[in-house]
Amino acid sequence: MSQAAAPPRTPPTLAANVMHFARLLRRAGLPVGPAETLAAQQALGLIDIGRREDARTALRAAMIHRHEHQEVFDHAFALFWRDPAAGRQAAAMALMDAEKARKPERPPPAARRVAEAMAPPREARPRDEPPPELDATFAASASERLQRMDFESMSAAEIAAAKREISRLTLPLDLRRTRRVRPDPTGPIADLRRTIRTSLRHGGEIFDLARARRTTRPPPLVVLCDISGSMGRYAQVLLHFLHAVTNNRDRVHVFLFGTRLTNITRQLRYRDPEVAFQTIAHIVPDWSGGTRIGEALARFNQLWARRVLGQGAVVLLITDGLDRPREQDGTRELAENMARLRRSCRRLIWLNPLLRWAGFEPKSQGIRAMLPYVDEFRPVHNLDSLRALVALLSRPVPRRPIVSPADRG
Repeated sequence: MSQAAAPPRTPPTLAANVMHFARLLRRAGLPVGPAETLAAQQALGLIDIGRREDARTALRAAMIHRHEHQEVFDHAFALFWRDPAAGRQAAAMALMDAEKARKPERPPPAARRVAEAMAPPREARPRDEPPPELDATFAASASERLQRMDFESMSAAEIAAAKREISRLTLPLDLRRTRRVRPDPTGPIADLRRTIRTSLRHGGEIFDLARARRTTRPPPLVVLCDISGSMGRYAQVLLHFLHAVTNNRDRVHVFLFGTRLTNITRQLRYRDPEVAFQTIAHIVPDWSGGTRIGEALARFNQLWARRVLGQGAVVLLITDGLDRPREQDGTRELAENMARLRRSCRRLIWLNPLLRWAGFEPKSQGIRAMLPYVDEFRPVHNLDSLRALVALLSRPVPRRPIVSPADRG
């Protein structure tokens, strides 16, 4: 009777290095646990570790589950497996760059996160030393700084803190009266049908007049989020906000688009965010790629608009508006689909991270084609902007102005 072949074993030194590399990825904010570490050790036993590209591909396949984590992994692999001491040098360079306030260029966010993760940990305070007295002023200043900090410039620890703040946000939408009624003894509507039904129990005698009140229900919320290369970091953080919203209320529909449109509403229903994001990573093939806003909106209008945009739906369009149409008349197609989307919903809100710049001007043809059809044009780049969005959606909807063809220009 033949026995199953045992999985290949890696040398003890290599296995220890893989374990240290997994710890580095965890400090950089990636969800790498014991299962990924063991899978990486087994993967290295199946390849020729003398070829650097094969080793990098094997480790990335075993330890990374989401597209947006690949950039951080590549920076960590380049630093760790080239020279273990290079991490301290990279951390020192990152600190030197942070001190240069006037320097116009900053290192990429993924490189900064890896440099912070490879920096030596701070020395622990002796146990016999009394705990320091904390000044509430500085704590409040740090919290205010986190609220105003751009998602693109956050470190791994700051992103984790921002995600915890986002998980506590709620999104109350203004309630709308529906055609359905519910029994209410003090309601303003006389329910004649229920009154007659009740009278049949007493031989047709009416002793009391049943009353009712119209039920109120928040409108559906539909989110169209851009996941192209220029929106990668913002989409990664905003997914946590959309996950919290999807699990706190009903009738929420979320779509991701880059070069194609993907419905992730069912995946966001998982209570565990890591499980939800891993399932999303398996069904979204175009993360951090190109973007075709016009084609994505056309597909949404054709396949999903009639299903999800009923009963006064509110639409959140999250994109920077940098469209890459295939055809020359793509701008006209984009404007037509934006007009149809606006007619199909009760409120269309465009969230654009480019509005974080004080001197922003809509010079792009795609942005100029989309602007006439939105009800609100707001920034989304930090926690303050998300709180402002929550406050906006909790207020009554103003009446839409009439847009003439001349104004659409």
